[in-house]
Amino acid sequence: MLEESLGEVGSLEGTVLKGRVVNIEGESVIIDVGLKSEGRVALREFAKAGEDSELKIGDDVEVYLERMEDKNGEAMLSRDKARREESWNHLEKAFDDSKRVTGTIFGRVKGGFTVDLSGAVAFLPGSQVDIRPVRDVTPLMHTPQPFQILKMDRARGNIVVSRRAVLEEDRAEQRSELIANLQEGQILTGVVKNITDYGAFVDLGGVDGLLHVTDISWKRINHPSEALAIGQQVQVQIIRFNPETQRISLGMKQLEADPWEGVAAKYPVGAKFEGRVTNITDYGAFVELEAGIEGLVHVSEMSWTKKNVHPGKIVSTSQQVEVVVLDVDEEKRRISLGLKQVQANPWEELLENYPVGSELEGEIKNITEFGLFVGLPGEIDGMVHLSDLDWNRPGEDAIQDYEKGQVIKVKLLEVDVEKERISLGVKQLESDPFESASEGIRKGSTVTGTVTEVNDNGVELELADGATGFIRKAELSRDRAEQRPDRFAVGEKVDAKVTTVDKKTRRINLSIKQLQIAEEKQAMAEYGSTESGASLGDILGAALSQAKAEAEDGEKKSTKTKSAEDDTEDTEDKEDKDS
Repeated sequence: MLEESLGEVGSLEGTVLKGRVVNIEGESVIIDVGLKSEGRVALREFAKAGEDSELKIGDDVEVYLERMEDKNGEAMLSRDKARREESWNHLEKAFDDSKRVTGTIFGRVKGGFTVDLSGAVAFLPGSQVDIRPVRDVTPLMHTPQPFQILKMDRARGNIVVSRRAVLEEDRAEQRSELIANLQEGQILTGVVKNITDYGAFVDLGGVDGLLHVTDISWKRINHPSEALAIGQQVQVQIIRFNPETQRISLGMKQLEADPWEGVAAKYPVGAKFEGRVTNITDYGAFVELEAGIEGLVHVSEMSWTKKNVHPGKIVSTSQQVEVVVLDVDEEKRRISLGLKQVQANPWEELLENYPVGSELEGEIKNITEFGLFVGLPGEIDGMVHLSDLDWNRPGEDAIQDYEKGQVIKVKLLEVDVEKERISLGVKQLESDPFESASEGIRKGSTVTGTVTEVNDNGVELELADGATGFIRKAELSRDRAEQRPDRFAVGEKVDAKVTTVDKKTRRINLSIKQLQIAEEKQAMAEYGSTESGASLGDILGAALSQAKAEAEDGEKKSTKTKSAEDDTEDTEDKEDKDS
């Protein structure tokens, strides 16, 4: 019986027993649990954190029996362990049923926090505090909150809990309920959750929507942070919603009046307005005319004279500028603006101040393979083509006389305002020598010239007054066998008929062949025809003889005339002497 009694008593160690308070001595409570001796428990174990104990003699309490007796012969009891055992039983049941438990975060340890679960201490990893990383958990400390038990080991006394799992579960329920009621056009209130370069994510209460940077405001925003801040409460409208992917596109500017309505009437083409430069790109600058209304000044419309220059060298961000409306596309929400149109067109000004034919002076800005670029008033350039440098020399030779920076005199030949081109000339400052040289030369007339050059294509002649003529190989003779340029020598005198006078190429085309044909026709008309029985040789021979005779008669007449003149002079001299 003794062994049986002792065995039953021994099995009570490590269990929770019911006892009665028999006495309270200072900071200790004496409790009778039905053993041969009472046990002593610290009074503070019966008090809640921060409060005094309300325990009285005679109260029934549950305590944990650690040992039957200690060195003083008293039973070793613990109220904390009893409470912990009770809590473990409750937690195990909640863990098995996947139910939430309530706890309080009361301390910080490496990698996380400690949580009081009604007496049992659990570990809360830092990653399980919230859905998003939390920098400051002070507001969560010492506040009862729901937790989900992830795992527990009673033998080792380990419990791991998660607050994040509870939040995600609540969020999923809210998300399902919210998504079921979402509609495009719906206006909701949300909180800015995150900001990126392309927009902001707004928490709508369990579900996130994307607020793109272009839908934040009607006016240009370079980065969402210019208008939004994390944690800011905003009112948004659902502009697109895909139930399958559950993607939500939000907009803020849609809640405001569209400034583009009636913009064509407000900003008519040709009108001048002032605006602020909001953005500069490689292809131009954006100018804000009013909040939400921007126009583009293309780089080609920024300056009359500054070409191939980055827009940033002409205007700067936030600069106030005056612009002219060039085009308005209300449907595409585009306004084309011009900066240079505010100023006078320098090509038109030049034409007004210097009519075509005027003489100007300018500095050579550049020399190219096709001519000279000369600076003119209004910071514009005109071009002197190679062909307009010299009347007689080739342009490739004449351009060697000029160098960059040299100031030269030019003549205004043409101004194309639309294409922004100005044609200048240097040789036009003097009259064309070809005009005076060829003034008396007409088509069909016979001229005499001196051979200056013989080549395979023909013969070049120098005519009177410095004009140049050319006889093609085929025009050197009526007889094909005589159409050889090598029959002629430099310095030889040649008669030929003028076939054309080309003022563009500044060349007179001649023909010996045409002269021979003309002389033949004249001879036949004067001295007979082949139909009378005379051969062509006889006719030409007669013509030559007649011409020779006429020449001789002319010489005789001139001799007689000279002799008579001499006699008259002698008679006059004699009379003078006599007198």
